[in-house]
Amino acid sequence: MVKRAFDIVTALAGLVLLSPVLAAVAIAVRLESPGPALHWSRRVGRGNDLFAMPKFRTMRIGAPDVATHLLADATDWVTPLGGFLRRSSLDELPQLWSVLTGDMSLVGPRPALFNQDDLVALRTAAGVEVLRPGLTGWAQINGRDTLPIADKARLDADYLARRSFLLDLKIIALTGLAAVSGHGVRH
Repeated sequence: MVKRAFDIVTALAGLVLLSPVLAAVAIAVRLESPGPALHWSRRVGRGNDLFAMPKFRTMRIGAPDVATHLLADATDWVTPLGGFLRRSSLDELPQLWSVLTGDMSLVGPRPALFNQDDLVALRTAAGVEVLRPGLTGWAQINGRDTLPIADKARLDADYLARRSFLLDLKIIALTGLAAVSGHGVRH
């Protein structure tokens, strides 16, 4: 209950305070390449239910709807601005909306793509599907894109076992450092 209240207050405050940044990024995305500013990605949420998660579009229109690491050459699809948005994690800011609506939490396992069956299966075997997916998470600050799927699932299970409000605050603080440094981002 405290976690959900914290999520709502923080997401609402973030959306209000960051509205100029959100508007500027949306305009920049639209000016750089044709297509919408937001990409609504089908993701696996709590209880393995699918939901639509917004992100600023970082890839060209027509990019395959798969995890970036599965593309032969992701750099062919990522826009120049998209690379910056990914490194800085600014592409994730629209997910504050998903936190506000209850599809996500500020902290939890990052939501898997609808077709990441390997990650979903490992998380389900570990009981992690009971958690609301997060804007950031334990695996995010411990390797992000560089982690193998099995390690992500193991870290998600570790978070499930150790979760607490203090751990969430630690993850949020460390996420800020990771976002500034761009640590762990491949594309």
